[in-house]
Amino acid sequence: MNSRILRADILLFITAAIWGFAFVAQRVGMDHVGPLTFNGVRFALGALALVPLVMRLEKKRAPEFVATSKKSLSIGGGLLGLALFCGATLQQVGLAEPQLAALGFEASTAGKAGFITGLYVVFVPIFGLLLAQRPGWGTWLGATMAVIGMYLLSVTTDLTISFGDMLVLISALFWAGHVLLIGKLSPGMDGVDAIKLSTIQFAACAVLSLIGAVATEEITLAGLRSAALPLAYGGLMSVGVAYTLQVVAQRDAQPAHAAIILSLEAVFAAIGGWLMLGEVLSLRALVGCGLMLAGMLLSQLKP
Repeated sequence: MNSRILRADILLFITAAIWGFAFVAQRVGMDHVGPLTFNGVRFALGALALVPLVMRLEKKRAPEFVATSKKSLSIGGGLLGLALFCGATLQQVGLAEPQLAALGFEASTAGKAGFITGLYVVFVPIFGLLLAQRPGWGTWLGATMAVIGMYLLSVTTDLTISFGDMLVLISALFWAGHVLLIGKLSPGMDGVDAIKLSTIQFAACAVLSLIGAVATEEITLAGLRSAALPLAYGGLMSVGVAYTLQVVAQRDAQPAHAAIILSLEAVFAAIGGWLMLGEVLSLRALVGCGLMLAGMLLSQLKP
């Protein structure tokens, strides 16, 4: 392994850790602000964090380079922002313990949400069937293992699943659709336009979330101040820093390495929930997590 690949793997590992611990920030933030408010501020911070990177890379472009049109970037970013808004909103509401408890529902935990969200890597190739893509045996075996793991993790002995877990599971469907949409929009783009596209989608998601927050939630300065640390982590670290690290790392990383390392996001979510929130998984749930992680990896390594 040469030094460039090793550096890329280390950066991807840091990225997975940042994303995993973000589930803790998302859960803690719900103690102070509503889910739409949290996402609105979080993605606004993320978009702003990427602006300096875009400006720096833009200056390094060759004068003769033909960039993607602003119209295409705006339309594509808007569509991605809508998909991101749906996925992020469902996930955030699923983690909103105070709000769901007030309605008599059970929220998902940071650890469980991390693993359930990770199912999008299995859903992507399955949804690809609609695009005439043919997943290999690894995808089907991985999907079977992931479904069994999901059952052990979230379905109780009386065959019920918490409302929060169900919302996070539905959000994973939107994350999968988001990935497929990126696959349709991004071919032919260079790194600068790809980051521009992401900046626009984060901004679009922020606008939609804030509109929803103004209409349905009470936004207070005291609440935002109390949630400042989770918001800063979710926006600046999870979106701004981690996304930048991923872009830098995947220029040199081997695809198999990237699939394995980024799947560790779910593991870090469980570790973060245990260390910071006192969440404990039963033996049954741990077996389910193991099967889900194995299924996610298998679907990526044997596509």
